Amino acid sequence: MIEHFFTKKDGASADKHNSKNLSIIDRDLRIDGSISSKGNLIIRGAVEGTLEGEKVVIAEEGSVNAKTQVSSLTIGGKFEGEVKATKELIILSTGSCSGSVICNNLTVESGGILNASVTHEKPVTPVKNQAQNPINTDKKAEAKKDEKKESKIVV
Repeated sequence: MIEHFFTKKDGASADKHNSKNLSIIDRDLRIDGSISSKGNLIIRGAVEGTLEGEKVVIAEEGSVNAKTQVSSLTIGGKFEGEVKATKELIILSTGSCSGSVICNNLTVESGGILNASVTHEKPVTPVKNQAQNPINTDKKAEAKKDEKKESKIVV
């Protein structure tokens, strides 16, 4: 099941960069405190506290009770607490999620349990050019006029 989340769509394994950034909290490990992870994190044990990361998978035997901020969270086990997933939240058929959720994309497989307040948050898209933002354009035009006025004054 877990290997599915770390392979490319064509079935090839993930690139070297991703495979180097793989951390596992195994079945017999319990962590109380703060976790900050880069890359991929698989939780098969128990975590309580705060969790920050990129791509996190809670395996079927894993449990998390935490305030969580991640890019992507896949729940196959049990999650309780607050989660903010900037990219996606996936609850598998064996997973359960309770508490509060803020996410961009939400997927709940048949059999998955979601008992949480849910807020959809669109990703922030930066303004590509100034023509799309008339306020900035107007301010710049006014500044240029002021510069011209100042340059015409001769004492």
